[in-house]
Amino acid sequence: MARTLPLEGVLVADFSRVLAGPYATMLLADLGATVVKVERPGSGDDTRSWGPPWTESSSAYFESLNRGKHSVALDLTDERDREAAVELARRADVLVENHRPGSLERFGLGYETLRADNPGLLYVSISGFGRAEGAELAGYDFVVQAVGGLMSITGQPDGPPTKVGVAVVDVLTGKDAALGVMAALRRRESTGTGQHIEVNLLSSLLSGLVNQVGGFLATGESPERMGNRHPSIAPYETLRCEDASLAVAVGNDEQFRRLTETLGLVGMAQDARFATNADRVRNREELVAELENVLGARPAAAWQQRLQRVGIACGQVNDLSGAVRYAESLGLAPTISHEDGEAVGVRNPIGLSESGHARPTAPPRLGEHTTEILDWLFGRGGPPAAPEPESYSRDLTGSGMDIHPI
Repeated sequence: MARTLPLEGVLVADFSRVLAGPYATMLLADLGATVVKVERPGSGDDTRSWGPPWTESSSAYFESLNRGKHSVALDLTDERDREAAVELARRADVLVENHRPGSLERFGLGYETLRADNPGLLYVSISGFGRAEGAELAGYDFVVQAVGGLMSITGQPDGPPTKVGVAVVDVLTGKDAALGVMAALRRRESTGTGQHIEVNLLSSLLSGLVNQVGGFLATGESPERMGNRHPSIAPYETLRCEDASLAVAVGNDEQFRRLTETLGLVGMAQDARFATNADRVRNREELVAELENVLGARPAAAWQQRLQRVGIACGQVNDLSGAVRYAESLGLAPTISHEDGEAVGVRNPIGLSESGHARPTAPPRLGEHTTEILDWLFGRGGPPAAPEPESYSRDLTGSGMDIHPI
């Protein structure tokens, strides 16, 4: 039976740039939406110049966020280009933008203006701090990690507040935006009407802080930096072995019993200091000292193998090369080569057994599809090419796409 992609026939007008918006629209493209990315002539999306590292045609940063899209270069201050942008929005099912709140209105691209001609439009606005008092504040992930409290709980206890090693707030917000689109599409099926979807970096971060915010609301006390330790679970941290550190996560008392038996620490699970998780958290320093005394006798790889055999969650601290190799060793096929072989990307993490994903195409060159899109918008040609399904297989390693070797 021929497959259809989940978002087949959905047209996305992507007026976003940098990370959160492009990440959201890339997820939609992976699921079969036709995404038309509107960029500034000459410079395009800011991330095209964010390097090194560079690829043959752009930056690795840009290419990590923009596969499967069509690029059209439009100057919104030019009347003809503005007319094309408005026409694209009128035809779109979804419009995604992350301009300063209210700034697109002066070009006829505000939600209230567009929904008069396109009542089914799902208009997604991504901002740093919302449309109220924070409307005029510039929002970058790094700043939101600071003001949103994430830095305050990241890093060593005696070190400075530290950012996470990737723009995790942008990623969270992009996923929230894509989830909002899915919910709104489902509602539109029954009502025929669109709506304005709003997400902002600060709210997405606070939502993503889950138990840390929950602890603050329960006690009124802000959590502090604990390095690799968990405020509510022990052992749940990196432990020193003979040659390297091993991340060990013990989530309940039964797992702790198996851990101690494997380490040869007979009776430790019945010790009053360590019998329950609350006891272990309270006596963490003594607990870690006893565990590391045994773990220090063998290499981390040897302990990882032994502990995983008895169902203990653990693993060595990898760099990205090791992380990709590890995922490959587990049969996860984490990377893909685009069909033209020009670029390599990370596989969409959502597995769909019956519909799968769109066959990925390389991120577009700036304005690569401008003529094609303008011809369509002004009645001189057909619509942009829709995504094609990847070759079907329940086994990700046989998906029909080349797996990029590391």
